[in-house]
This record gives sequence, structure tokens and C-alpha cells, in this order.
Amino acid sequence: MTIGSPARRIADFWWTYEGPTFVLAAGIYGGWAALLWFHASLPWWIWLPPCVYLVALQFSLQHESIHAMRRVPIWLRWALVYPPLGLWLPYPLYNRGHSRHHRNRFITDPYEDPESFYHTATRWQAIGPVWRAIHLTNQTLLGRIVFGPFVRLYRLVVRETGLLACRDFSNRRIWFWHALMLALIYAWVDTICGLPFWQYVVFVAYPAFGIGLIRSFYEHRWAPLPGQRVASVESGWFFGFLFLFNNLHVAHHLRPTIPWYELRGFYWANRDKLLAHNAGYVFPGYRTIAARWLVIPVFRPVHPVRND
Repeated sequence: MTIGSPARRIADFWWTYEGPTFVLAAGIYGGWAALLWFHASLPWWIWLPPCVYLVALQFSLQHESIHAMRRVPIWLRWALVYPPLGLWLPYPLYNRGHSRHHRNRFITDPYEDPESFYHTATRWQAIGPVWRAIHLTNQTLLGRIVFGPFVRLYRLVVRETGLLACRDFSNRRIWFWHALMLALIYAWVDTICGLPFWQYVVFVAYPAFGIGLIRSFYEHRWAPLPGQRVASVESGWFFGFLFLFNNLHVAHHLRPTIPWYELRGFYWANRDKLLAHNAGYVFPGYRTIAARWLVIPVFRPVHPVRND
């Protein structure tokens, strides 16, 4: 292949503008639409598990669009992931909160990190025994999958209604567009494909949300040094692909703009350095995590330093 040949130019365009990510997006949306279209002709155990997997995979694609795809126009990056197949969170709010999370020096801080599962000691006592029990349950892997979506949704509702109570309507356009997207998804799922929308919520969207939370279950813990707060879970391809290899999280936090299809290679090429950076905070897979913390809290969610 000569320099400047059509094949070379196509290859350069493919990798420069992250062709694999666009193929992935086409597979997610095409597969999702097809499974719903043919759901009445298939046994539930044929169409439902891959549909849940694809919706959870779209969460990972949304995460990817926040960090990578830097040479793709921002409007196209947003358009690629804006449809809320999982229903619950408007993409702009996720983008805003997750970008704040990537200030590495604040990881796990209950005030500064919007994705922290820690509470201050004062807040922990103030929330009362019922919510303490709920948050402790959420610190088990089974609890995170089953109750984690409810906890996240509750936090979202409290935050957004709190803004409305303060007459802060800055998110109104975000919620307008989210509602419009939900209406289109409802039309496809219920009106066109004939799947009752409540079944989509209960059997597709909610389980996909819970499965997506597996990645964040023990992704971060408090430690004196920020680099030691970020884990690596060396899982196989089922979860690795589902999370677009962000289970190798220490690599992602150090090099967040690496595209998903290069992250695994970067991690294994630099594994010794990365594990030295995070002080060996590594697990061989989610089976190991499940064996230890399926029904046992992974840690008590009271921050050891932020006690105010």
C-alpha cells in the first residue's frame, strides 16, 4: 500500500474518526430495534437478555462519548448517544456530573465527587436507620444490582426537585428534550413494536441499569493518594466489552481519552506501572468480587476524612 493511496486514506480516516465506535453504535441501535421488532415472534429468553445487554452497552457508549471521539464534532458525539434507551438520565446531566467525577484529586469525596458512594459522618447519622440500611444494602453487589437503580433515581429526583424549589429552571431544556426522546422510544416500543411499555421499563430498562452499576460497585475506594482510589478489574470479554474495557479503570482515569478499542491493549502493555500507581488495587474478575461481596457490604460508606 503506497502512502497517499485511497486504501491508506480510508484507513487513516477510519482510525482518526474512530470508525469502530460508529460501527458499535450502529450495532447497538440496530440490534435494539430489531429485537423489539421481532420480540413477539421469539421466546423471551432469546430476545430479552441481548436486549438488556445492548441497553447496558449503550450506557458504556455514552460514557465513551464524554471522553473520547475528540476529532468528531461535538454535535455528532452527542447525537450518537443522546437517545435514552435506558430511560432514566438525560445525557447532558450525565456528561456534566461524570466530567466533575474525573477531577482525580476529589475521587470519593462526598461533596466534590458526584459519583461517590460515601457520606460524611454527620450526614450518615442524620439520614436515619432506614436509609442507612438501604445504603448498606447498596454496598453489596446484589443490592447494587437490585436496589442501586432506585437509589440513583431517588438522588436524581431529589436534586432536580430541589432546583425547582429554589426556582432554578436551568435544566428545563434538558428535560424537554429528554421527554421528547422518551416519547419517541415509547412510540417505537409500545405503539409500533407492541411491547407494553411497562414491560420494557421493568424487564429491560431497570435490569440494564442494575447490570451497568456492576462496574462502579468497587471501582473506587478512599485512600490517602488519589491514584490508589481507582481499581482495575481484569474481567473476561463478556463484562469487558459490556463496559468497553473501563473495568480496567485505573488506565481510564490516567488516560481518559484513549478510545475503548485501544484501552485494553494500553492496559496490558503498561500493567506493572498502572498497578504500581494504584498500589495493587486489582481483581481478577467480577466472579471474585461476587464471591466476596455478593451479600456483604464492600465497605461502610462513611468517609474516613470528610467528617463535617
